[in-house]
Amino acid sequence: MAEMNHLCQGLTGLRNLGNTCYMNAVLQCLCSMSPLVEYFLSGKYVALHLYSATAFGYLMSDMWLGEFDCVSPEVFRSVLGERYPAFTKQTQQDAQEFLICVLNELHEALKKVRAHGDRRGWRCFRSIAGETSIITQLFEGQLSYDITCLECETTTDKPEIFTVLSLPIPSERACSLQDCLKCFFQQDTLTWNNQIHCSWCGTKQDAAVKANLTKAPKIIIFHLKRFDCQGTYKKKLLTDICYPLSNLDLSPYSSPLFRRNCKYSLCAVVNHFGFLDGGHYTAFCKHSVTKGWFSFDDSQITAIPSSSVQTAAAYLLFYTCQAFSAPTKSH
Repeated sequence: MAEMNHLCQGLTGLRNLGNTCYMNAVLQCLCSMSPLVEYFLSGKYVALHLYSATAFGYLMSDMWLGEFDCVSPEVFRSVLGERYPAFTKQTQQDAQEFLICVLNELHEALKKVRAHGDRRGWRCFRSIAGETSIITQLFEGQLSYDITCLECETTTDKPEIFTVLSLPIPSERACSLQDCLKCFFQQDTLTWNNQIHCSWCGTKQDAAVKANLTKAPKIIIFHLKRFDCQGTYKKKLLTDICYPLSNLDLSPYSSPLFRRNCKYSLCAVVNHFGFLDGGHYTAFCKHSVTKGWFSFDDSQITAIPSSSVQTAAAYLLFYTCQAFSAPTKSH
């Protein structure tokens, strides 16, 4: 593996500001998403009320244009920290929570149609609200939950939008990404405290619930639920999860009406090394120009073979259904 010493587009390290490896890993993955970077390089966006989009745009420009071997994300962290103070502390945070907050904040700044409703905050999902932005165009998908009352067999449909899909890990030893997807999309039964209120029966009833993918995003992000927290019981699942670098087929999980023959390719990975109360985050990103893979460890960037992209440390997986080309800056 060769450490990069020369300046190159899209190969800029990020300074660690004190336990900010979670932030750096996520930002490197976002910087490898060419359509997102090109949008911010174009200068088309106008953030009327939030400075976060502007700060993010300047950071993406500094990272992509290759004018520095390392830059600091301090300004963006400071602006984001006004809304999410936890990220200004010099303590380790969860990369998935940071990613959701960044996507949410950018969407709020850039959305073209404002609608009433709850903010996404720390959640993976938000209510359908007729809002569009570069974030929804690239990362937003939709699930449909078929909920069947087991008493009267009436089925209702509940749509839900997502930007990050959190997948359960069905084994502690080894499994595949397809195993995680099958576990997420399999039919589940709601009983006891999880019963639904059936409008036909007029009472709470047991129900069968099954999710289908009704809209697959251009870039789909999978969160592998390695951190198992149940009350005071906490542990990290060290399961070695096998995930494909190309030809990921999501059609088995799509509703027949929305099914299309579309294969996804891996474009970035956030890794977490260590355990629940500590550890270190890094990123693997596929370069849109060279098509080679690089490891980003704060300020250090290393070229790696594609065979090294598969590790047991994978925490967030970014897949795209379209091949990326190099983002260009408008003049």
